[in-house]
Amino acid sequence: MPNYLSPGVYIEEVDRGSKPIQSAGTSVCAFIGFTERRPPGNRGEAVLVTSWSQYTNAFGGFVPGALLPLSVYGYFLNGGGICYVQSLMSAEEQMAQQSGSSSSKKPSLPMPAKNSELGASLTVEPKGTKEVTITVGDPPPGSPDDQFTLTVKGADGTEEVFGNVTFEKKRGSRNVVDVVNKESKLIKLTEIASEAPLAERRPAVGTYTLPASESKDSSSLVAPSTFEGDLTERVGLAGLEAVEEITMVCVPDVMSGYLSGQLSREDVKAVHLAVIAHCEKMKDRFAILDALPDLNPQSVNDWRMKEAGYDTQFAALYYPWIWVANPLAADGGPSAIKIPPSGYVAGMYARVDSERGVHKAPANEILRGVLRLELNVSKGEQDILNPNGINCIRSFPGRGIRVWGARTLSSDASWRYINVRRLFSNIEESVYDGTQWVVFEPNDMDLWARVKRTISAYLTNVWRSGALFGATADEAFFVKCDAELNPPEVRDAGMLIVEVGISPVKPAEFVIFRFSQTNGA
Repeated sequence: MPNYLSPGVYIEEVDRGSKPIQSAGTSVCAFIGFTERRPPGNRGEAVLVTSWSQYTNAFGGFVPGALLPLSVYGYFLNGGGICYVQSLMSAEEQMAQQSGSSSSKKPSLPMPAKNSELGASLTVEPKGTKEVTITVGDPPPGSPDDQFTLTVKGADGTEEVFGNVTFEKKRGSRNVVDVVNKESKLIKLTEIASEAPLAERRPAVGTYTLPASESKDSSSLVAPSTFEGDLTERVGLAGLEAVEEITMVCVPDVMSGYLSGQLSREDVKAVHLAVIAHCEKMKDRFAILDALPDLNPQSVNDWRMKEAGYDTQFAALYYPWIWVANPLAADGGPSAIKIPPSGYVAGMYARVDSERGVHKAPANEILRGVLRLELNVSKGEQDILNPNGINCIRSFPGRGIRVWGARTLSSDASWRYINVRRLFSNIEESVYDGTQWVVFEPNDMDLWARVKRTISAYLTNVWRSGALFGATADEAFFVKCDAELNPPEVRDAGMLIVEVGISPVKPAEFVIFRFSQTNGA
């Protein structure tokens, strides 16, 4: 209370109205992986990037063995505007490490192990360092022409037999890549893209030998702990806790480690679980995950339900992988390259947020820059995948390649849809940021009314944008802050309790038209 010592007129400014809440951002993605180089002095901390040219200035261009540059490029191509890039290792550091001029113990870029081509259709990589022999044989009499038998023998006498395998990817077929990569403890297969008929793609009958390879220095291996990072050093997933603006997280280079043989299927699961745990802990960000490559619909469903078993409202899974133009084709590489879709999908999220709002489901939207899909999923196959939270990317004649799923990985029906989870995160973050002024204010009825007005005014604008369901604002949300919620014992504990309820709009996932015949009356 000011002191008035002499007669006169005094003007005072008194803050009585509500303080407007500004909506928090929704379209900032964090990418973790491998790059060509790092900015000077950067040890792996997240760097703000607002365009592709800014990325190349800081981290260089495309580099073999790294999927992050391709994913960031696809992010900006599909409408992304802001992202944070975290380089776990650069190609320059890898070269220094290999030459012995660096004492760094961080992992090198995930380069493929020594391998051998099995005919013109498969690349074989040993899972160990000892010699492996592979014998291709004919299937039993009466089997289709495209089937064959694969026998793998280890140096210690271990033998694995895979009968009646084929390159067919239809449901129920024993696709050789799926079967061997799931069951073999000795080798890993990678399919070489080809348009030849299935029977012509069969490897020639005979025996192939993979010679013993030198053991790798354990310090150069990519491991799940590489991605988990450390908060103190501001690297890895833990380091992202210090960046409040992030709302999406992509880790495309976990698949680089998998393709190179340095990460197993269990390792991929471990990294995905770490990403999910990070998003669940922060509660303001969402994980965009990739399915494993070279899986048919039945295999990816088995992997999702039986092997991975994710159950979270803070992540979504996308399948299959996508083919995009290879930026390194001029260096002698193929014209197209297959990559995980997470970076392109994150850009699509940002585009939908900008054009429609976070309440719009990020689905039925074109993925820009995609040439074709690893596999064309049919409606019948998606009937199996969609209920299990596997969001399919599909190609529609005359409508392009589109994301055709909008589900989280949660078994809770309340959090089934991506837009519902992200809308709640956005509203919660906005209210959190916009009510910091309340702390240490006198906890009385005047404060209760001001807080209620502030939140109600914000939610009214959210409702008017079409994000909440209801013919009126009262039907769309409620804000309660009164003596019932804040009795003396609550106030004595220094607490102010506010209850907020909102009714989010949910996507029309199944559109049903009912036609009937009438008599014209």
